[in-house]
Amino acid sequence: MQISARQVAYNALVRVEKDQSYSNIILDNVLTESTLSQRDRSFAAHLFYGVIETKLLLEYNLAQFSDRPANQLSLEVKMILKMGLYQIFLMDSVPNAAAVNESVKLCKDNKLVSASGYVNGVLRAASRQPQLKLPNQKKSKNKYYSIKYSCPEPMIKLWRQSYGDELTIALLQSLSGRPTLSARVNTLKTTPQQLKEALEQQGVTAEYSSILPDCLLLADTGAVEKLPQYRSGEFHIQDSSSQLCCRLLDPQEGNTVLDVCSAPGGKSFTMAQMMNNKGNIISCDLYDARLRLVSSGAKRLGIDIIHTLACDSSQYDQFPQADRVLCDVPCSGLGIIGRKPELRYKENTGTDTLPELQYSILCHCAGFVKNGGLLVYSTCTLNPKENNQNARRFLEEHREFEAYRIRLPEGIRRGMTENENELTLFPHINLTDGFFISVFQRK
Repeated sequence: MQISARQVAYNALVRVEKDQSYSNIILDNVLTESTLSQRDRSFAAHLFYGVIETKLLLEYNLAQFSDRPANQLSLEVKMILKMGLYQIFLMDSVPNAAAVNESVKLCKDNKLVSASGYVNGVLRAASRQPQLKLPNQKKSKNKYYSIKYSCPEPMIKLWRQSYGDELTIALLQSLSGRPTLSARVNTLKTTPQQLKEALEQQGVTAEYSSILPDCLLLADTGAVEKLPQYRSGEFHIQDSSSQLCCRLLDPQEGNTVLDVCSAPGGKSFTMAQMMNNKGNIISCDLYDARLRLVSSGAKRLGIDIIHTLACDSSQYDQFPQADRVLCDVPCSGLGIIGRKPELRYKENTGTDTLPELQYSILCHCAGFVKNGGLLVYSTCTLNPKENNQNARRFLEEHREFEAYRIRLPEGIRRGMTENENELTLFPHINLTDGFFISVFQRK
């Protein structure tokens, strides 16, 4: 018997909670196993991501409508209730009665019959309310924003202190919905125009990027890895921010390049294409399993100048001297929570502990930059301790390097005042992931 779109969403949501896995991977797996129509797949994805993105808002309201403490409810019952609340208040296409009835049906279909009456009562009471409830903004702005935008209070506090209220609110508003999917055209095999036309023949919507020459913005892709153009290596998926990072490092034909935290390899692939597959790229990671992703991706794309190396880049001392060094370091990931919304709920994101590790990688790898060579330090987070403060500390303590002025491509706008060698990208300003790039040159 074919399962419903709601059952698919429920299965995926429960797995994300239990396995603590990435939402996009779980959903892709569950959808692949299903036989849903495209319309039902879209409904399931909308419900799935919507419940994750509004988790704190839904849990706050569940406490308002329920007479039972949350810790007395099973994970499965809480999930059905949150799905019901999301449909009632945040999915205009679903009538309230359908949201209630289908939630009761989910209870019965998942051996939760004893909870069906309770679920029915809570959701019927909720459906009589005009809108979701919010805490008093005058008592605590941090709590108000935390519930309204479903981001933990420490994250709200960090962003308000770092970027101010106006920028923070715009950033929080940008976190709902699916971010733009960017593809880097493999210029070793095709051109942006040829790939665009080929993808459109497959029913994919493809638009040229306004900020990068070899980048396409995709929609209606379905499972990307099943597209013939993907299988034949004509593109790889890479956010515009990461592509811009490679462009600012500016690798040239014949260069030796160190990509010291490279897996799964997107930046190494892009740099190899920029180098016309001529030169030497050493792609490093701690784990062999992750480096196998780099090797298989390079093979699919027809790249043979990438050589993988398993090592700890904060200590390994056998690197060759390089023309370009990229330190895209492990980070708290606050810049990609629009793409992976479950990351916002991690109890320990490392915002206070990661900066020292990041700085040690940067300092150690700087020793392998040739005279006149470029060094890029980057993260996919929005946290000055991991970003600007590390970049400025590096210049203060490494007089053999100087700030290398970033020349912004047309269409890229700054969201804050920074030094000339620093760039923080905000999702709501440039339609990219949240990202930080700083560039240095050895004197």
